[in-house]
Amino acid sequence: MSLLNILRYPDPRLHTVAKPVHEVDERIRTLVDDMLATMYAADGVGLAATQVDVHEQVIVLDTSESRDRPRVLINPEIVERSDETVLAEEGCLSVPLVYDKVPRHARVTVQALGRDGALQRFDTEGLEAVCVQHEMDHLRGKVFVEYLSSLKRDRIKTRMLKKAREEATRV
Repeated sequence: MSLLNILRYPDPRLHTVAKPVHEVDERIRTLVDDMLATMYAADGVGLAATQVDVHEQVIVLDTSESRDRPRVLINPEIVERSDETVLAEEGCLSVPLVYDKVPRHARVTVQALGRDGALQRFDTEGLEAVCVQHEMDHLRGKVFVEYLSSLKRDRIKTRMLKKAREEATRV
């Protein structure tokens, strides 16, 4: 398994809309394994392929406390959503050290292919439901900061660009 480079906001590639996966083959399974390794190494709970500059509909997540229950979602679809919403604080591996509240559906029913290519359907709520919706936004080219006010978004963008410049001068 390889660790992949995670794109940082405001990288324009984060706004690329992901294409459906046509076949769950060895290339996709390797991508899934590398994404899981990358997510765990970065101490994240979810990662979309868009964040590692692969623009296909692949998500990995693990919201378990023990960090040993990975879930793989290929070509995910939310087929049902609750009317009830939650205002959950979110962070993102592409926007490190930035957290803010974003409204999400409290419960969702998801349908997707797994790592083995088999169709799965499940109901989820809480952190996992928030995570699924957050990662699916990435597949649509949307980063969670886009839910925030333009003032907050501009401050975050400025801070991220400054941090990138500082990191570049250290290399």
